[in-house]
Amino acid sequence: MPMRALVVDPDAPGSLHRGTVDEPRPAPHELLLDVRHISLNRGEVAFTHLFPAGTVHGHDASGVVVRAAADGTGPAEGTRVAAFGAGAWAQRMAVDTAAVAEVPDRVDLADAAALPLAGVTALRALRSRPILGRRVLITGAAGGVGRFAVRLAALGGAHVIASVGSAARAAGLIEAGAHEVVVGLEGVDRPVDLVVDNVGGPQLAEAWGLLAPGGDVQGVGSASGEPAVFAPNSLFSPGRTKTISSFGDGAGFGSDLAVLLGFVAAGRLSPHVGWRGSWDRVAEAAQALLDRRIAGKAVLDVEPAAG
Repeated sequence: MPMRALVVDPDAPGSLHRGTVDEPRPAPHELLLDVRHISLNRGEVAFTHLFPAGTVHGHDASGVVVRAAADGTGPAEGTRVAAFGAGAWAQRMAVDTAAVAEVPDRVDLADAAALPLAGVTALRALRSRPILGRRVLITGAAGGVGRFAVRLAALGGAHVIASVGSAARAAGLIEAGAHEVVVGLEGVDRPVDLVVDNVGGPQLAEAWGLLAPGGDVQGVGSASGEPAVFAPNSLFSPGRTKTISSFGDGAGFGSDLAVLLGFVAAGRLSPHVGWRGSWDRVAEAAQALLDRRIAGKAVLDVEPAAG
């Protein structure tokens, strides 16, 4: 059965167009999701051109299960879920049952769509070190991952330092739980125990210099697009080992999604949706993300599939 989807097209604005493709055929361990909302991530938008033409793009979605997995795992037909997996930006999505979580009744499906990639990335990055009572620096704090990381670090009992690219990007971060908001790293004059880095480039090298013995930098993103150059001997540090950790674990999102949805249902976490509209406006939303005119997440509403 044909369906509508956002498909990679190198000749279209933003390298995406809304085309028609065949509905996916789920594997035995996959359910079929009737997608109601999708969420755009800046990295996905920036690197759309790297995917083959005709690919159904995207990874974040929420909706209602229209066909349960054949192997008996996962939620039943009719369950509202948030999901993470390839091919999410479509009217229907086949997704591994290990990568979905049921959405509590009190949580809006549009908010649930904002959680998967950015929310789980923030949650997993913060688990690299105990953070209760520790100093946590979050760079690129105004973005999707950054805002989740600020709130989750505050919930975990950390002293949270939120770094933004400009004063205009700082809105809402104190309310989210940041104890300090800085532009760049200006004013950070004491060591930090954990850095969740979304920026990369020269700022990553500078953040490394702020890291306390035994601390860790979680290299989540590289919004700067620049290389990080470390001064000679700057990677040598007496005392407990300091580390820079790569990040890219996309497996088994379901259990962590459930944690985040529980926080949202309890009123402890609020997905910051800075842009919402019809998926007809995907080019507009994508450009706003690239231009950093959106604080937090961009969520698009998907028209229902026929039949």
